[in-house]
Amino acid sequence: MIVAAQGWMARFAPLVRVLVALTMVALAFMAASPASAQVTTRYTNTTDSATGFINETNTPCSNPYTRTFTVGSNYTISDVNIGVLLAHTYRGDLLMWLVSPSGTRIQLASGDGAGADNYNVLFDDSAASAISNYTANATATASTTVPPYAATYRPASVLSGFNGQSSAGTWTLEICDRFNGDSGTFYQADLYLTSTPTNYADLSLSKTLLTSNPTSGSSATFRLTVTNAATSPQTATGIEVRDILPTGFSFTGSNGSYNSSTGIWSVGSLAPGASASIDITGTVNASAGGSFTNTAEIVSSSVPDIDSTPDNGVTSEDDYASATLTVSGTRTAGVPPTLTCPAGFILFDWDLPANDWAAGTTNNNYTLGAIGQIQFLMQNPGTWLNNASVGGQSPTRQAVVHGATFENSVLQLVDLPDRSSVVTTTITLPAIMRGAQFRIFDVDYANNQFADRMEVEGRYQGATVIPILTNGVSNYVVGNQAFGDAASNNDSADGNITVTFNAPIDTIIIRYGNHSLAPTNPGQQGIAIHDINFCRPTTSITAIKTSSVISDPVTAITGGTPKAIPGATVRYCLLFTNTGDTAAVNISASDTLPGDLTYTAGTLKSGTSCSTAVQAEDDDSSGADESDPHGAASTGTVVTASATSLAAGATYAVTFEMTVD
Repeated sequence: MIVAAQGWMARFAPLVRVLVALTMVALAFMAASPASAQVTTRYTNTTDSATGFINETNTPCSNPYTRTFTVGSNYTISDVNIGVLLAHTYRGDLLMWLVSPSGTRIQLASGDGAGADNYNVLFDDSAASAISNYTANATATASTTVPPYAATYRPASVLSGFNGQSSAGTWTLEICDRFNGDSGTFYQADLYLTSTPTNYADLSLSKTLLTSNPTSGSSATFRLTVTNAATSPQTATGIEVRDILPTGFSFTGSNGSYNSSTGIWSVGSLAPGASASIDITGTVNASAGGSFTNTAEIVSSSVPDIDSTPDNGVTSEDDYASATLTVSGTRTAGVPPTLTCPAGFILFDWDLPANDWAAGTTNNNYTLGAIGQIQFLMQNPGTWLNNASVGGQSPTRQAVVHGATFENSVLQLVDLPDRSSVVTTTITLPAIMRGAQFRIFDVDYANNQFADRMEVEGRYQGATVIPILTNGVSNYVVGNQAFGDAASNNDSADGNITVTFNAPIDTIIIRYGNHSLAPTNPGQQGIAIHDINFCRPTTSITAIKTSSVISDPVTAITGGTPKAIPGATVRYCLLFTNTGDTAAVNISASDTLPGDLTYTAGTLKSGTSCSTAVQAEDDDSSGADESDPHGAASTGTVVTASATSLAAGATYAVTFEMTVD
């Protein structure tokens, strides 16, 4: 486990002290909202506070600062958002609420952002991240133009608590300052109210795991249920749900109309108050302790949904559902499969002096025996870190993070900018290898620091090849991915995973990043790539002999199809193909001619196929014509063919003619 403490620095931006006159604006427009019949109206308050007025003395939580929005139209609300532009050093001092005309009071902010400055944010239940993650400074001055607001976050409490209420009356934004020492200035707020449509269905989706304590290799069942609320005025038709099953769960069957290739469940029609369910069963392929989430979403319906938009990927809407499966059993290190290599092994060993890795380099080539050059290319969207205790500037060859082998490996010590970023390592092989096996060290987890996620795949002539991953004690495996969920020391085997390819490959791709246990901005983390044991490439030469009668003395006069009669000319072709993984060298073949035919001198030719064999070859295998890639000769009753090299998949043909005696 590689862990380093991370700090933060609060920056205090100067405040611009300008007073702006009261402006109230109401703007109605068609919203990009769940139901096409909905209308969203914007109400704006641009009355600035006095400079620095919002502080613990003027606006304590017992007497909060307020700004109001007067709504004259009366309609039923289906969605509420609010944007706030406010300068204040040390944002964590502030609390905010929005109060409806009926008195419902919903908290927007609860002291979020700690030392960060200012609010320039839209509060929206559909935002991807909660307001507690609003930790960056924001720009908020008298001249800052909003909307659009610089950031969008979910509020501390859901604004859907206003849904179904009447819009008419006075809405109030409340802001208070809890602590001494900092102050701020209010500039603008925008209230967005969306009306309820009249032609809609209220669809919702739920998902449950019906199988308790599933084990690796056992069967498990997820149940999906779609419901059209009894209060819906419309029957919904053409309902479809997409459930792309996660890696680690292999589909075996369902009791409904589910297409496992597309992930689509065709639900059909649901009247108000009706529900439909489907059970999807599969085999659990994750190791003990492994955990994965199965998600689903309604992707189509004939009528709008009052509170959701089909197929928009917003997880907070009620047309989206998920269930998590955790594989039961005691975690132990897995046993890697045995790598069987018919042609033997060749090892790429980081301990060899020739296989050094200059610290900080990201693109290196090495000689792999007599086969050719193997290339390692590493791409990092974040920062390569420099740590003297583990070899200095990363990437680097070192033996501190060694997975209990005490051997060298190449360390990737990184700081990634976010949870979705990955370091990609592409290993280009000098030839097609029949298989490979190697270990990756230190795939583990540190609370609030990182949560390692590793994905490995191969390529074979452009096609994807999925390896077998074997877990350690500090990680679990789901398909071709490994997830760290416990700590492992640098010198421990607990964080090791083993990668095994039992099929031909010409490229290996390793993607390293984080999974959902990591913080939004992970800290220092690292893994190390150990030696790679390859199955040697093979060559396999196949030979095919064909013949055809090209003329005879009779049909030369009368016409027709030539026949193998005395005096006929027969053309022979010897076709050689390398069906192996790498080039074959020093190829030699011979063909003994039949006794009842006579070789026609000067007809020996070569090429890549029977139809394109046009390169003349002389009969004694000598002379200027032998400078071409292939050789051929006739010596009495034997024709010989040779080639110095024949690439994998390549062909070589020799043709010659004989006369029937």
